[in-house]
Amino acid sequence: MTFDPDYALRNEESSERIRALAAQLTDDDLLRPIGEHWTVAIALAHVAFWERRVLAVLEASVSQGELTYPAMDLSLNELLLPFWAAIPPRQAAQLAIDSAMAVDKGLAGLPATLRDAAYAVVPHWVERFVHR
Repeated sequence: MTFDPDYALRNEESSERIRALAAQLTDDDLLRPIGEHWTVAIALAHVAFWERRVLAVLEASVSQGELTYPAMDLSLNELLLPFWAAIPPRQAAQLAIDSAMAVDKGLAGLPATLRDAAYAVVPHWVERFVHR
C-alpha cells in the first residue's frame, strides 16, 4: 500500500462527512438496523472506539518518542457490541465526531517520523478515511 500524501485532507473530509451525517439523522435513523445486531448508532460508536484506539497509539508514540502500540484482538468488535448498543444513539454520533476530530488533530501534530512508522505498521492508523 502506498502512502497517500493527502491523508490529512481526506481524513478531515471524512470527519466532516460524519459530522454532516450525524446532524441530519433523526433518532429513528440512528436506530435503523444496518446488519445483524448493528444499527447506525452502533456503527458510529464502533467508529468512535477505533478512532480512540488510534489516538491512544499516537499519544503513546509521542510520549515514548517511538511508535508504541498495544496488541489488540479484532474480536473486540464482537465483545464491545453490547456496550456500543447501550450508548444512546445521539451520544454515539457525538462520540464518533469528537473521536474523528481528535485523531485528525493528533495526526496533524505528529512528527513525520512517527507518522511514517505508524503507517508502515498499520496504514489505517494514518489514513483514517478508509475506516470512516
